[in-house]
Amino acid sequence: MQSVTVHYRVGEDGILHLDVPIGLTNAELEVTVTFQAVTLTTQQNIPQGKGWPAGFFEETFGVCKDDPIVIDSEGIFEDGEELA
Repeated sequence: MQSVTVHYRVGEDGILHLDVPIGLTNAELEVTVTFQAVTLTTQQNIPQGKGWPAGFFEETFGVCKDDPIVIDSEGIFEDGEELA
């Protein structure tokens, strides 16, 4: 059994549409849906976008400008064989 937490907005029609990738195909599942309305205080603790905390990019952008990351020849690999 796996548990997945997703956050969606209910549209004006009052219907919740769920698209939850689970990594299975052609499988029978038993699904239980439990929902809870999100309050303003709960929303402040939810990562924004694709899992990044609010303000992450604004706070971290440019932090390596004085000490740039250098990739030397050890970090460059030849192309391998293509997988079928």
